[in-house]
Parts: sequence; C-alpha cells; structure tokens
Amino acid sequence: MHALLDLIARHKQGHATGVTSVCSAHPIVIEATLRHAQRHDQDLVLFEATCNQVNQDGGYTGMRPADFVAFVHAIADQVGFDRSRIALGGDHLGPNPWTALQADAAMDKAEAMMAAYVAAGFRKIHLDCSMACSGDPSPLPEAEIVRRAVRLARAAEAAWTEAGGEAPVYVIGTEVPVPGGATEDLEGLAVTTPQAALATIEAHRVAFLEAGLEPAWQRVLASVVQPGVEFDHHAVIDYDPAKAAALSQAIAATPRMVFEAHSTDYQTAGALAALVRDHFAILKVGPGLTFALREALWGLDAIEREWIDPHQQARLRDVAIRRMHEQPVHWRRYYHGNGHALDIDLQYSLSDRIRYYWPDASIELARRQLFDNLRDNPPPISLVSQFLPHALHALRNGTATLDPQSLAMAHVSAVLDDYHHACHDHDRS
Repeated sequence: MHALLDLIARHKQGHATGVTSVCSAHPIVIEATLRHAQRHDQDLVLFEATCNQVNQDGGYTGMRPADFVAFVHAIADQVGFDRSRIALGGDHLGPNPWTALQADAAMDKAEAMMAAYVAAGFRKIHLDCSMACSGDPSPLPEAEIVRRAVRLARAAEAAWTEAGGEAPVYVIGTEVPVPGGATEDLEGLAVTTPQAALATIEAHRVAFLEAGLEPAWQRVLASVVQPGVEFDHHAVIDYDPAKAAALSQAIAATPRMVFEAHSTDYQTAGALAALVRDHFAILKVGPGLTFALREALWGLDAIEREWIDPHQQARLRDVAIRRMHEQPVHWRRYYHGNGHALDIDLQYSLSDRIRYYWPDASIELARRQLFDNLRDNPPPISLVSQFLPHALHALRNGTATLDPQSLAMAHVSAVLDDYHHACHDHDRS
C-alpha cells in the first residue's frame, strides 16, 4: 500500500497520526528535514513543490519537476537517507502560473505540467483549479473548478500509466489560505462549514465517477479546507478546536479521507497536535521553516560581528537587505511601508518574502563567506547561547556541532520538533 494511504488508514482507525508536508526548495531546509527524520527514525518524509515554484517552464526556482526530484535525492544521498522513504508532492497543481491566458490554453499548460510532475516521480497531487483565467468569471463557479480538476486527474492518470511505478494519490479542495500567508492585516477568519466541505467532496466524487476515474477516486486521501489558521506579516491566528469542531466531525464518517491544512506555519506545538487529533492530518509548512533559517542566518551574522575581524566579515544581513531593495520584484506587491518600517518587513515579515532571495549570487556568496569565517574561527558557545539558543541546546545534546551549517539546521529542526510531536507522539482518546 502507498505509504501515505497507509498513514491515512491508520489515522482513520483511531491513531492520531499525521504527516508534515515540507514546502521548501532551500537546500539547508531540505537537509535539516532529512537529518531530523533520521534522528527520529521516521518511515516517511514528504516534500512538496508548488506550481509556481517548479513547473515545465522552470518556475521561480528555475527547476522543472525532474530537476526538483534530482535536487532532493542528491541531498538525501549526501545525508545517507533512503530515497524510498521520501514522498514527493505537487501543491496547487493547476493553471495558476498561466492565468493571463485564456482558460483552454492555461489548462493545456497545466496538463503538460501535470504530466511532467508525474513522470518525474511526484505521487501526491493537489488538484487546484480554483483560479480564474483570462475571460473567466471571478470567482470561478465550483462546477467549473471540479470539471477542470477532473481534467487534470485524467492527465495525471495517463502519465502514471505511461511512467509506471506507484499510483498517484490526490488531494482535492480549494478553500485554502493565500499561499505564503495573507497579504493584508488579519481581522478574522471564517472556518469552512461542514456543509461546504462535504459538498466539495461529493461534487468531486460524482465528477470522478462520471469521467470513468473511479480507481483514481479510491486514491483521493484528503480535501483542503480552512480550519481557522492563518498568518499575515506580523500576526498569527491560532487554531481554535471549538470553532472547528463541527468541521472536524464532518470528515470522521467519510471513508479514507482526512483534511489537509495549509498555512500551519507559526502555530504552537499544542495547536499542531490538536489539528492532527481533529483530522487535519496533513500539515503544510513552508515560510515557517525558511523564517527559522533566516533567524539562524541573522544569528550567525551577529556572531560574526562580535567574533570576526571587521575587515573579513561577510555582512550577509547587509548584503541581503541591499539586494532586496535593488530587486523588489518578490516583495513590492506585499510590503507597502517606507524607510525603517519597510526594512522591518523585508527581514521579519512572517510571510518571509526574503526566501525568494537566497539563491541570489551576491547573497549566496556572502552566506558562503560567513560560513567559512565561522568554520575557520569557531565561536565560543557563549556567543552561540546569546544569538542561537535553540542551536546551543542541540549542540549541548550532541545533535549539532559548531559548524555554522549544523547550527542553522538545528534552529530549523526546533520547528520540525513541534510538527514531529503533532504527527507521531500521541493517540486520540
């Protein structure tokens, strides 16, 4: 049985098991996730790429689906992590990158992307056709969203038939938070109603069966809903089990299916555990991990300022802020402040737009120099304690070293600890 289907089956049998879906293309985050899984002897690690991040045209990472698979597998080989324990997912797979086109042309592109994902080895597929294309009504009627989702499911099944291997599993549903967090201040958030959630599932079931895709429907393992979690630039809406109780109960009687929760970044450990307990068994996290990485890099930058000769310092933080000002393409739609307020957003917004800038050649050069400086002249643990207390804890426990990359991964792993506990460490009463 597919590892994800097996996990969902265990959840439906009464175990509060779940899975963390790591949505990041940063090599340090990927490595930290794999090393964390090694330490905890996890049977399954799930990485996902989005349609904007990775597609047949390269996406904003420059990677096609096969490139992303090779990228993850190369890190796994370096770590010594068994590739067979890695599941790869495609998130929001649909026409989103091409909404400027007419719907038919955009869907043709989406079908080609779907085929490329499945051929490359992605086997967890989120069908998301909720976005309006050129000439479409907005919002798009649900019947049309479902029709397009079925079209992409058919493309995925055809690609799998040709490629062979494990069959794809599917996630449906489109009532999701904005990818990367809300763009405006949060004033409230409506939890998906049970009626809407069940109607979405039923509409997809009927459409799959009418299209002759009953075997594929048997592999639909989750639906995306809004459980009442979200974040914007500087605030987090925490999960409230009471507000989601009726929604949680609605999925309990639905065979083989759980809910998938997006934007779980920055939730507390208790909230994550409650989400899994309440059948939101797939927890998506992305910016929360790269935000932790940025914290670690800023901490290492601060250590360098205290410890390394000023003439040798990389000044990573200064370089990164300067490059973000010079190349505003990834943040100008989201941050509207000026002066100091803008610099606060550039660095500390929970939406973490800075994650798009780490591959920049100047920033990466500074990052490498920073790491080299601290490798050549390791800091005392008192400075690690001052600026990276999570990493110091790992250092003292023997799960990290003074190597700067190890310290950065330890800081990311502190976030992963909460997800691991939520998904593995308890049973429902």
